[in-house]
Amino acid sequence: MSRSVLLLRAVNVSGRNRVPMGRLRDVLAAETDLADISTYIASGNIVCATPPDPEAARAAVRSVIQREFGVDTPVIHRTHEQLVSSESAQPFPEGDVTFVHAMFLEGRPASGALGALEERLLPAERLALVDDDLWIDYGEGGVHSTKLTKAVLDRALGVAGTARNLRTIRTLIELAA
Repeated sequence: MSRSVLLLRAVNVSGRNRVPMGRLRDVLAAETDLADISTYIASGNIVCATPPDPEAARAAVRSVIQREFGVDTPVIHRTHEQLVSSESAQPFPEGDVTFVHAMFLEGRPASGALGALEERLLPAERLALVDDDLWIDYGEGGVHSTKLTKAVLDRALGVAGTARNLRTIRTLIELAA
């Protein structure tokens, strides 16, 4: 059986967009076709058997979260194989696992997105696009000092996405194995 992750964007952040993971697992098991459901930490990482129709699963999860918790959040799907491939190709292997992030995108970013984002980089920051994943090394300043805010990323990319640090990505790869 192959496994996948469904990544929720911006849930349980600073007390906003509350989606309790235990209740989410129960509701998804009762109201969707997802199987073998587990979650990892409160930031919205759902691990499950790979759904036969990932797009339908994404839509169903988004709908359930909206209805049950009043939170409208993009849901990004990645198979175990896609996570492994992206992590293997990530361009910053020497970076700190807490400062290197992948922003998993719903699709290809807008033309010129990388150029627009590169103009905002701080000296220690780097970024690279690997398929539909934008890899960002925030350097020693971390995400708290960056000019690559959610609004800047959304405007430049033109497509929804959600970020996880390299440590979390590696754990998700293990959980989805």
